[in-house]
Amino acid sequence: MRTVLICQEDAPLARVGMARWLSSCSDLAGLIVLKETGGRRWQRIRREASRIGWLRMLDVFAFRLYQRLFLAAEDGAFCKAKLNELCAKYPPVRDDVPTLIASSPNSSECVEFLTSLQPDVIIASCKHILKPRVFEVAKTGAFALHPGICPEYRNAHGCFWALANDDVGNVGTTLLKIDAGIDTGPVFGYFHGPYDEVHETHLMIQRRMTLDHLDDIAVKLGEVHAGTAGRIETTGRKSAEWGQPWLTKYLHWKRQAQKRAGERAGQ
Repeated sequence: MRTVLICQEDAPLARVGMARWLSSCSDLAGLIVLKETGGRRWQRIRREASRIGWLRMLDVFAFRLYQRLFLAAEDGAFCKAKLNELCAKYPPVRDDVPTLIASSPNSSECVEFLTSLQPDVIIASCKHILKPRVFEVAKTGAFALHPGICPEYRNAHGCFWALANDDVGNVGTTLLKIDAGIDTGPVFGYFHGPYDEVHETHLMIQRRMTLDHLDDIAVKLGEVHAGTAGRIETTGRKSAEWGQPWLTKYLHWKRQAQKRAGERAGQ
């Protein structure tokens, strides 16, 4: 199974850790590393504002400030520890694996790069929505390891919104095939596991849901490629598109987490 990983330059857990994992369980044919641009960030802000309104965006900006002041150091330490775990578990990527540095996975140079590699599977771990001319290059398909349960928690930060909505049973990662929609493609697997909602941030939890299950995900990917994996039926279930975290929702979640922990302790 020939694979290509699309990842962000500023995300070493994917760029280094997941690349090692993918190289260990497949024939890693290439890497596309995306450099974030200021224009791209501003596009995301405007798109989110058009979806929820500029007044609610103040809640988003408040959370970003709160995160930077009170959560960033803890998140950084967690990521570093997880990366060390992955590096200890999986061997380094071969030096001769072709790598393309780009600003968008939908550029002509990326399409040409992918076409030259002829991958069976593309794994997209990035902030971009892939266009058909990109995800259709892969023979078996392009896949996302979505941090959230689909179709209930599509788009960004699905684990956060499940926690914020007190829907703790829907905290996990979805293995889905990318199509022209936003996390609307066929679902092939859900991956859940233990987490500490009192002491861990939402970023720690959503990363844990993926990184703690990479070996199981590899098995499922192999089954999909072999044509033996059954598609999970999602027809008739609620489907919603979510966005960036809000500070009000984060604080609500933490209050509810403390309450749930107290109830469990009293049982």
